[in-house]
Amino acid sequence: MDLYRAERDTKIRARYLAALERGDYRELPGPVYTKGFLRNYALYLGLDPDDVLLQWRRERGGGREPQAVIAVPRPLVTPRPGPTFSPSLVVFVLMTIAVLAFGAYLGVQLLRFAKPPTIAVTNPPTAVVDVEDTVTDYVLRGTSAAGATVNVVTPGRDPYIVSADADGRWTAKVDLRRGRNQFDVSALDPDTGKRSEGTVALFITVPFLVIETPTLSVDQPSEGATFENGAIPIQGRATNATSVVVRASYTGSVEPPGQQAPPDAAPSDAPSAAPPSPPAPVTVPVGADGTFNTPLELTAGRWAITATASGPDSKSAALTRNVTVAYKGVTVAVSVKGGRAWLKVWVDGQVSDVTGGAGRVFSSGKVLTFSGRRDIEVRTGNASLTYFTINGVDLGRLSNLSNPGTWKFAPPAPPARTDRR
Repeated sequence: MDLYRAERDTKIRARYLAALERGDYRELPGPVYTKGFLRNYALYLGLDPDDVLLQWRRERGGGREPQAVIAVPRPLVTPRPGPTFSPSLVVFVLMTIAVLAFGAYLGVQLLRFAKPPTIAVTNPPTAVVDVEDTVTDYVLRGTSAAGATVNVVTPGRDPYIVSADADGRWTAKVDLRRGRNQFDVSALDPDTGKRSEGTVALFITVPFLVIETPTLSVDQPSEGATFENGAIPIQGRATNATSVVVRASYTGSVEPPGQQAPPDAAPSDAPSAAPPSPPAPVTVPVGADGTFNTPLELTAGRWAITATASGPDSKSAALTRNVTVAYKGVTVAVSVKGGRAWLKVWVDGQVSDVTGGAGRVFSSGKVLTFSGRRDIEVRTGNASLTYFTINGVDLGRLSNLSNPGTWKFAPPAPPARTDRR
């Protein structure tokens, strides 16, 4: 067995191992260390450590090591003194009591600052409540920390803010609208700035009167608005309705700039292009605050957008907005469907910040929209999962193969495949 290997395995220096092999105990640090080295080295070599230690004692000139005799001194017996009280002892005891009391006070304050305030609602007794159709307000009651600020938040309206009294009780009178009213109740400790760990959600429903007809207002789009891309925002407000249906109908074409026919040009006998198919109607839910919004993708041309709010007993209200979609440049919407796909996009010859120079992987359902003045190039790592819409016209996927591919979109030219990577 090589001594350096033994040194590595036993963590005993090679010079000490060599001294043990030679029996040169003068090179060793002392009997206590020598016995430890011998025991570990014997175990490493598979020898009996007791036999090795016995041989070592014989070589040193004795079978056993002399045991030290410890003389234990006898304790002195002294008379037990009686209790004495000195002024310094009394002062010490009083100071100790004061320190303990101050520590207890600090502990209570730390617990108070560390623990957020609680929040509970006692009225209404349940989280979901139905009231009569004539009820216009409701009184909420509950408990929290003494002096806490209670916030009652409802969508679309300013929050109600009240304070808990010295006993932790609070009361808030809230207004009710027809339909489902949601209130989120939370507490804030003004001294510690801590907010309650959770909020209490309440739902109070006021039924609609059967005789009431839905009301409808459309904020966007405005009448006669012109859009340079097909993503038309539809926003408004409705009452006494649970949903709004948005439809669009094509009313005419828009000539691109620079392509109008001269006034004295003869009528053309060429058949006119078929009008584009209108998009499918979109049903938009009405929020608790009465608002609704949805995007509507339209191709170039003139369109009439109609929003219809439906209520109970088949009552409804409808509004129509006429808009014009006149694309400038090129707008491409890229959709990933059925799996993950790697994409890299160039807008007017420059790499898009959305994908970056190395490209990015997007999950199924992701829709990216890019707009440029001249052209847009899109490279995809999986053509069968990538779908395209150019200036509102749905092209679908341009290849059924799951191979990479690059396409250039520069209308009015059709999409062309390129070698850009």
